[in-house]
Amino acid sequence: MSKLTPMEWSKQVIKQDEIDRYLINGKDFIDEKEIMSKIENNKNPDKGFIRNIMDKALSIQTLSPDETAALINVKDEELWEELYEVGNKIKKKVYDNRIVFFAPLYCSNLCVNSCKYCGFRKDNPQEKRRILSMEEIKKETEAIIDEGHKRLIVVYGEHPLSDVDYIADSIKAVYSVKKKSPNSNRVGNIRRVNVNAAPMNISDLKKLKEVGIGTFQVFQETYDRNLYANLHPSGPKADYRWRLYALHRAMEAGIDDFAIGALFGLNDWRFEAMGLLYHAIDLERQFGIGPHTISFPRLNLASGSPLSKNSNCKVSDADYKKLVTILRLSVPYTGLIITAREKAELRDDVVKVGCTQMDASSKIGIGAYSQKSNNQEEEKQQFMLGDTRSLDEVVQRLALNGTITSFCTAGYRCGRTGEKIMDMLKECHEGKFCKLNAVLTYKEYLDDYASPKTREIGEKVIKKEIEDIRNNPFYKEKGLIKLLDDYYNRIADGERDLFI
Repeated sequence: MSKLTPMEWSKQVIKQDEIDRYLINGKDFIDEKEIMSKIENNKNPDKGFIRNIMDKALSIQTLSPDETAALINVKDEELWEELYEVGNKIKKKVYDNRIVFFAPLYCSNLCVNSCKYCGFRKDNPQEKRRILSMEEIKKETEAIIDEGHKRLIVVYGEHPLSDVDYIADSIKAVYSVKKKSPNSNRVGNIRRVNVNAAPMNISDLKKLKEVGIGTFQVFQETYDRNLYANLHPSGPKADYRWRLYALHRAMEAGIDDFAIGALFGLNDWRFEAMGLLYHAIDLERQFGIGPHTISFPRLNLASGSPLSKNSNCKVSDADYKKLVTILRLSVPYTGLIITAREKAELRDDVVKVGCTQMDASSKIGIGAYSQKSNNQEEEKQQFMLGDTRSLDEVVQRLALNGTITSFCTAGYRCGRTGEKIMDMLKECHEGKFCKLNAVLTYKEYLDDYASPKTREIGEKVIKKEIEDIRNNPFYKEKGLIKLLDDYYNRIADGERDLFI
């Protein structure tokens, strides 16, 4: 943990040479004028061109900026219905019939930045500041395990007291927790810890690699550099390019599983969708690997932030569904995360056009899981949640729609990350392995954590998924059906954490 004052610490965060090495002739990959011209020049796209774009996306190829701009300009609602259907087809082709679940764990709301839209910002007098001790993190983890979760994303403000050493220690603390389940008395634990934190230098990122980080997630918030400067007046986050190349540095540090995102509602959503595409394209160009996931949270109410109430760029529910569909087609191999910021009804709808990951039972107050706090306003959180359903409720809802819930973390532990997973995703093979592991982890959840009604409905979903597996030539050719049967029976008998 740093002994520097917050101001001293902030001044030494940014390493200019770890920005410059990625620039091309001194320029970064975002050209605002080019993006706006692409949007303008692709107005009134021909239906035939749009259907050709659909075919390209279905072949799991990243779209060009012009192609994505054409999708943005589609006005015909009947054509949008076709696009929604294609989005769902791409999702099932790459990821199969499953949704992966996680929970967020907020460890600290101390922050040296002054982001105008965020409740954590240093000059927000309404925020109750707190940083969890390692023992408190373990208690939070126990409460999350009790819900049935197997993966977390740990979240931190940017501050010397929550520096890379604190983050590394907190990851180790989470991994150390074992907790017996309420239904079967089997031991549960968190098997993958993803991290949402401030951009770091390569040396610090290597420390996170050493302690077993899963995905490293950094959102640019907005790709418009002038707006970015206005929204981030002070702190290390004020440096646009330091953040823009956070994940390039992660790749150099050996963290080849990373996630991008933008905060929609700060700016024209069409521009930000294009920015995400350009970000994915540049990562592919420089490293041959695109983002494992893309997130698209919408701006919502944050304590002490007038901007969160008064933005004139808020995204309607109708446009939000279109945005998600555009991202699914534009970067077809990537996972798409829809968070509990959104209302339950919207999540249930939008998940059908291509989302692959969700959170549930989420609490974002510091220490809120172990305290079992449900009063968001009292907690003065970073933002307000729209979907406060329990994991069991959301799992049951998905099961009623025939969707299997997955708690799989096998890919990371089997080395299916980086270039390997990108190739498998684009070839539509990774989802087939994930389907097997979804069945195994779903069985664990139903036996160890599910309510009787969810278990009854979920068992029907498992039966159908296993039938699909038995009838799929891929599994027969690879000799995987016998292995699945063996692992499934062993899990039914009480073994845990078997994966393929």
